[in-house]
Parts: sequence; C-alpha cells; structure tokens
Amino acid sequence: MTPDQVAAFCLSLPGAREDIKWGGVRVFSVAESKMFALFHLSTQNGLAFKVDADLFLGYCDRPGIRPAPYLARARWVSMAAPYPLGDDELQELLTRSHQLVVAKLPKRLKLGLLL
Repeated sequence: MTPDQVAAFCLSLPGAREDIKWGGVRVFSVAESKMFALFHLSTQNGLAFKVDADLFLGYCDRPGIRPAPYLARARWVSMAAPYPLGDDELQELLTRSHQLVVAKLPKRLKLGLLL
C-alpha cells in the first residue's frame, strides 16, 4: 500500500478523523483525541500504529518493523515506506489498532460511533 492508500483506509474506519500535529505528523484518531495510527511525514512516510500487547514483540522481531519511538510502552510499532507487510495484513493491523483504541472509550462515545 502507498501512504495515500493507508491514509484513505484509516479514514474509512468508523469515526476516524485526521489532524496534523507536532510540526508535521498526520494523526488518525477517534473520539477527537484517541490516536490509532500516525505518519511521520519527515521520515519517509514512517507509519506507526498500536498492536495487541501479546503480539508486540513478535512484530518487533520482523525485518523493517521496530518499536515506535515514544509510543513503544503503549505497544505501538513503526515502519518506513515501502511497508514490509502485505496490503491485507496491513489493513487488518490498522483495523485492529482502531478496535483496540475504541474498546477503551467510554460507552457514551462508543454509542456515538454506532459500534
């Protein structure tokens, strides 16, 4: 997937929105403030997103994937374009990242997303 395709996919997820923060980082979030993916525009369209805690170390062992700076403690991984994952796997991981974030939202916000 290209970075533009990844961005379009992220925005297609329920309740997703995009902001530019921190001097050039495209942030994809739900409920206005809960991030599930981001692009570091200054580092070759580096992509970062949240993964399941029990899968975090396994993904970090794969070539081209590393713990995301500043977000690794929250089980985020990062990678540079071209992404070392197939389109289907990347879409599944982005969807799962979205689900992990939505699962921690208060019930009233989940209802607002119609999930």
